[in-house]
Order: sequence, then structure tokens, then C-alpha cells
Amino acid sequence: MNHLTGLSGLSADSITGLLDTAAGFKQTLRSPNASFSPTLKNRRIALVFFENSTRTRFSFEIAARNLGAGTLGFSAASSSVSKGETLSDTIKNLEAMQVDAFVLRHPSSGSAKLISRITPKPVINAGDGSNEHPTQALLDMFTLREHFGSLKGLKVTIIGDVLHSRVARSNIYGLLRAGAEVGLCGPVTLIPPDAEKLGVRLFTDLDHAIAWADTAIVLRLQLERASGTYLPSLEEYSRHYGLTDERLERTGKHLLVLHPGPINREIEISNHVADRIQPPGYSKSMLLEQVTNGIAIRMAVLETLLGGTP
Repeated sequence: MNHLTGLSGLSADSITGLLDTAAGFKQTLRSPNASFSPTLKNRRIALVFFENSTRTRFSFEIAARNLGAGTLGFSAASSSVSKGETLSDTIKNLEAMQVDAFVLRHPSSGSAKLISRITPKPVINAGDGSNEHPTQALLDMFTLREHFGSLKGLKVTIIGDVLHSRVARSNIYGLLRAGAEVGLCGPVTLIPPDAEKLGVRLFTDLDHAIAWADTAIVLRLQLERASGTYLPSLEEYSRHYGLTDERLERTGKHLLVLHPGPINREIEISNHVADRIQPPGYSKSMLLEQVTNGIAIRMAVLETLLGGTP
């Protein structure tokens, strides 16, 4: 691995290796006064974010610092991008400052792959348009493997705005590669037209999707995109596709629930389902566990790509 621009071309062995490395870091993260070997000492990692982020950006920063690396924050609004500088020129200028790796979030699909072709430095995709978000999918897979013991044969339903979701795409690629079964559930307007070609099951009825699944990944309804002709109203979407206690109780299915965040509460997921860390109830929320696991996964990615001698 020279870069991590997506999971679509990543082998099952590479995915397993990242998950195994993250497991070691997670064990240390759980210990009191956790400390790590500074394997990335004197490395400089540029966090090049052209879109807002909380979990992804901060977890990459914590992951880098845990391994002894320094980080350089980048904001498009306060950079020369606001004066017309291209993405390529921005990366080349940062490279000339002896940056060792780039963590890139950009609104254009394919931007991470583009940058990986113009720099020899490792490029990690932190989300590019509606294309992929590989580290989010890896932390989701890590969370599921840690809970169930294995991903092979696991039935995972991904609920909601799949059409606009880079998280969904990376999860589909990664989970299928790891031997899981994947179902997609949502209104037909929010399911990609080529979804059947991906080797997934399709559901338009949430009760049926829940009855089939072992676990659910609930997606954020992207209100900035999924409006107008995609949905008649938020109320109707919530009524048919919102994950609530009432729906889970009606199906009688106990479900492990994941969500990449941020949450539109009481639209795609109810407060009770989102916040229920422990039973009772028909669900168990892994939302905060995912955040912790994000640090372990991003440490694993940085260590894998940059762990050699400078």
C-alpha cells in the first residue's frame, strides 16, 4: 500500500491487516495512561480538508500525535485556494514544505485518486465527494468484527441515503471483500441505479431489511442534497425509514446499530436508538464506540503507510 484512496481495489488481506493492526492499538487505547511508541517521530502529516469535519479530522490528528507525528491543519477558506489556487498546486506547495503524507477531504469525487498520481507521498482519502470514505468503512468493519468476532457471513443492512453516501460505497466494497452479506434499504430515489451490479440485496421495506439483518448501518440523510425531487417530505421519510424503538419492537429483532455521524435526530434515527449504549430495548448503539475505534483505525493506516524509516 502506497496510498489509501478507497476500498474498491483493496485486497481482503490488506483489509484484514489494517483491522489486526488497529486491534493492537485499541487494546492500548483502553489501558489507563495509554502511551505508544513514537514510530512516526519527525513525520509531518498535512490534514487538507476542503469540507467541514469533526470526527474524521480530530481522530486523524489524535492518531498522528499518538504515533509521534506532527500535523499541519489546512482550511480552504483561509488558504490561497480562495485566491484561485488549484488543488494540484496546493498539494505541490505543501510537498515542497517537506510534508510526509496528505489526509485529504474534498467535495469532488476522484480527487484523492488524482492527487495520488501527482505526489509520491502517501495520500489518505478522508472523503471525496460521493465516491468513498475508506477509513470510516474500516472503523465500521472493525466495530462489527470486534462485536461479532468475524465479518464472514454477517448480514449488514445499510439504511437511508445510499445514493449520496461515500460511507455506503466504501462499506459495500469492504464488507463484501471480507465475506459479509450486504443489503441496502431506502426509497428507490436514494438507491443508486446500478446497485444490483454490486452484489447486494435491495430492500424498500425497512421491516423486511431489519428482519434479514444482523446489524444496521444508518446513514445520515444528506439534507443539502436529498431534497426536492428525491423525497416528498422529511416527515414521510422518517415515518418509512427512520429507525425507532417502535419499529424494532414491532419486528422483534435485536439489532446492533451503527451511524457514521453527524446524526439528524428523529429523522433517520430516534434519540433512544442513537443513545442506547446498553439494554434494555431492541437495539444497542455503537455510535460512541465507533468514534474510539476511528482513532485505532487511523493509527493503523498511518502506521502502515508511514511506519518505515524516513
